Amino acid sequence: MVRLIRWLLIPFSMLYGAIVLLRNWAFDNQLLKSTSFPFPVVVIGNLAVGGTGKSPMTEYVLRVVKPDMDVGVLSRGYGRKTKGFRYVDTQDSTRQVGDEPLQIKRKFPDTTVVVCENRVKGIQQMQDQVDAVLLDDAYQHRALQPSFSILLFDYASLLKPLLPLPTGNFREPLAECKRANAIVITKCPDQIPPQRKFTIESRFRQYSQVPIFYSKIAYQKLTTIHGILYDEAELMETTALIVTGIAKPQQLLSYLQPQLKSVIHLSYPDHHHFSAKDLDKIQHTFTQLNTAKKIIITTEKDIQRLPMSFIEQHPVYFLPIEQEFLFHQADLFKNMVRRAFFC
Repeated sequence: MVRLIRWLLIPFSMLYGAIVLLRNWAFDNQLLKSTSFPFPVVVIGNLAVGGTGKSPMTEYVLRVVKPDMDVGVLSRGYGRKTKGFRYVDTQDSTRQVGDEPLQIKRKFPDTTVVVCENRVKGIQQMQDQVDAVLLDDAYQHRALQPSFSILLFDYASLLKPLLPLPTGNFREPLAECKRANAIVITKCPDQIPPQRKFTIESRFRQYSQVPIFYSKIAYQKLTTIHGILYDEAELMETTALIVTGIAKPQQLLSYLQPQLKSVIHLSYPDHHHFSAKDLDKIQHTFTQLNTAKKIIITTEKDIQRLPMSFIEQHPVYFLPIEQEFLFHQADLFKNMVRRAFFC
């Protein structure tokens, strides 16, 4: 039913697409103002709505450049209940700053992390404290002219029609990849048939000749917020309640299910703030699991939104993820990122 309704909205998608093209034309022809800065401003973004792996890519880029440069991170802070410019502190809540900025700050505590809806104003207020700025979602923020843009695409999305909102999930048509300096296909399977790789790249080559990279999710080990790892030898004897509030949990489930005795999944919307009612449901569902070995598994982003009181009372583990490049492209990508920041 939902799919049918979305297809009935095609006229609105056509109108939306026309408005986006007109807006981008106005920026491209300098009818609308775009601000640049005399230092590296690198954007990580996507054309689709959510689920392409911007946070893992932001962390990957930070690991590459952080040892040699003081890079600040600027985010909109999606899902926060505050407004305007705000520095992120490790003791903040996700309601104050959003889950992704808080995750980055807690993993990179010596990094300046800021949330601000207006990216230009955000950079202006933080520019005297850092050597460069990395933005985790600003490809559509055309009022900002970045020095380098990394555009992400979820592999699965490229196997379907790329339709604009509200029928599809794309905020801009594929032609707008022309603004990117590099394209990364994320969440790839371990093996990509050569013909499929050729088909994907042919779609991009109509509009852009920039390097195209392929990456997959590299799952790390289950751990608590205190760094206690779960014994992998016990996974096949363990029942897990998996709690997610992310855009696309299917790949996570596909990874975990074969390793566990059984799985129950509670799914919430992306960036969902867990209410007292939600926590009661999670606790009740967990209590009803009739087995000796049972744990709660969530994502690294979701655990930022779970109250510490709940985490301390339950065996909650999260599964960290990292980007892993395919086709021996890691060194090439790292060198490209270094040039973007240091040249």
